[in-house]
Formats: sequence, C-alpha cells, structure tokens
Amino acid sequence: MTRPHWFRFASPHTFAPLAARLAPAFGVAALILIASGLAIGLAIAPTDALQGDVYRIMFVHVPAAWMSMFLYVVMAGYCALGLIFNTRLSAMMAQALAPCGAVFTLIALVTGALWGKPAWGAWWVWDARLTSELILLFLYLGFIALHAAIDDARRADRACAVLALVGVVNIPIIYFSVQWWYTLHQGPSLGFGSGVAMTASMLAGIVVTTFGFWAYAIASTLMRVRAIIRARERAAPWQTRLEEQAA
Repeated sequence: MTRPHWFRFASPHTFAPLAARLAPAFGVAALILIASGLAIGLAIAPTDALQGDVYRIMFVHVPAAWMSMFLYVVMAGYCALGLIFNTRLSAMMAQALAPCGAVFTLIALVTGALWGKPAWGAWWVWDARLTSELILLFLYLGFIALHAAIDDARRADRACAVLALVGVVNIPIIYFSVQWWYTLHQGPSLGFGSGVAMTASMLAGIVVTTFGFWAYAIASTLMRVRAIIRARERAAPWQTRLEEQAA
C-alpha cells in the first residue's frame, strides 16, 4: 500500500480542488464555534468584580488580537517559503492571508477602543501596544496595496515577501510591549509561565471563540486562494480543461 504523497498539494493545480472541498466544512465549524464561544462569554461567564459587564468585549478583542499577530507570522512564513523555494502556492497563500489578517487587526483595534473608553476614559491613547497594533494594520494594508500596485504577479510576490519579513519584527514588540515599557494596557491574562488570571468559563469563552476565528480564517483563506489560483492560472492547460468540463 503506497502512502499518500502530500507534497503534491503544493501545486496550485492539485490544491485548488482540495481548497474547494475543505472551505465549506471550516465555514460551518467557524459559525458553530464563534456562536458557542460568544454564548459562553456573554451569557455564562460571570460579571467581573471591577469592570462589570463591559469586560465582555474581551471575548472578541482577545481572540482577534491573537489572530492578528499569528496570521502575520503565518503570512511571513509563506513569504519566506516562496522566496527560498520559489513556490507559487506559498506566495498565493500569503496574498490570501493578508486581507483576513487586516480584518482581525481592525477588529482588535475597534474593540480595544470600545473597551478603553470606559476603562481608561479615552477611545485611544498612544500606548506602546496600541501603537504597535496600529502599525500591524498598516503592514497588512501596505502588503495588499503593494501587491495590487505591481502588475507582474511574481515581482509583486517578491516585493511583498520582503515587506512581510521586515515587518515581522513588529510581532514580538506587540506581544512584549506591556513588559518592556510602562503602558496603560493590562498584562496578559493568559500566557506562558504566567498562569491563568480568569475563571474557567471566561477561559472557555476565549478559547472556543479563538478556535472559531481560526476556522473562519482557514475557510476565508481557502476561498480566497482558490480565486487567486483561478486568476493567475487562467491560461494554464489544466485550468482550460476544467472550464471546458464545467461548460
């Protein structure tokens, strides 16, 4: 019995049908998990003794902030693979991830402002973590704009890869900013070696919502990369055969 050759999915030709099959399943999982996580956070988790119910913004803010950073690292990883091995699919995956990462970064900033107003008395302060998260949004938008500005897709891939890899230095700045500088932003409620500073139901709400956001990111990225493959490979013989079969 021969083992499956997983490397064949590194080709746009073979990955596109796989993405079409997986995206709906991850979309359904995202809907269920996000709804469950928010239900736990909004209805089951107890009221915070200091902040009251306003802290419940955390159940969207924290998972979105995590996703904004993690997706950038994944995007930069695909960019590195594309530069080192000159793989077309890696660059396409990075291009597909950027809009999703930008959305999560924007959600983190907006929910942070909504949380900051009652907590700090201001919608925005030039705090180290807030500022570095805003820079992350500009990095995502710059990646998207740079790719759109260069007509040749392969040149655009290389230019955007350099931008993404330079910008990855911002991720540890975001994460460790509350430890390196004096900031208004609270420290991590959950982190390596710091334990958990929340009840079990609070933790469950955050974790389940995070899994839901992950499922959404996978579903949306798979749909987007499939569209990118179709656009870039429209002149390829395999794409022509698929269109003829569909007709």
